[in-house]
Amino acid sequence: MTNGCTWYGDDPFYKAYHDEEWGVPIYDGRALYEKLILDGFQAGLSWITILRKRENFIAAFDGFNPELIARYDDAKIESLMQDAGIVRNRAKILGTIAGAKLFLEIEEKESGFSNLLWSYLDGKPIQNSWTSMGQVPAETPLSQAISKDLKKRGFKFVGPTIVYAFMQAVGMINDHVVSCPRHAEVKLLV
Repeated sequence: MTNGCTWYGDDPFYKAYHDEEWGVPIYDGRALYEKLILDGFQAGLSWITILRKRENFIAAFDGFNPELIARYDDAKIESLMQDAGIVRNRAKILGTIAGAKLFLEIEEKESGFSNLLWSYLDGKPIQNSWTSMGQVPAETPLSQAISKDLKKRGFKFVGPTIVYAFMQAVGMINDHVVSCPRHAEVKLLV
């Protein structure tokens, strides 16, 4: 697939992510939690680093099952700190555990994690019409608002730039440039 999106470069693994996943709307709360956590681990790193380690993250974090992660103890944290297959950052690991507890609280006491996030868009993705990658912002007032809400709730590593990247990845925003065949394909998924 040839396209106008250039952010993935010549890497076939990265291109497959662009062609198959990036921008596809996700409404499953657990899947959104997983992606938000992975985007948080990206802070200070490149997405391809996290993407290449994604299967290791899934194994290390018990399939991103919030019920299990919320119960992680010091021994599990130390085990994760020794796992060379993931990014071994204590603050990010602790943020993942805190995020699991917050996720469960939102699922139990509110309308659910997915509904919380998608309520900012009335449940429908934003369809941008960028003609070049240079037009795509790093953050927006919407990502700033969601970031502020998530931080207020206690989530970590959810700055407005990370939240914007998350929104792009989970299809809350279609930021494929219009010359990319995926732009029209993703738009049809709404």
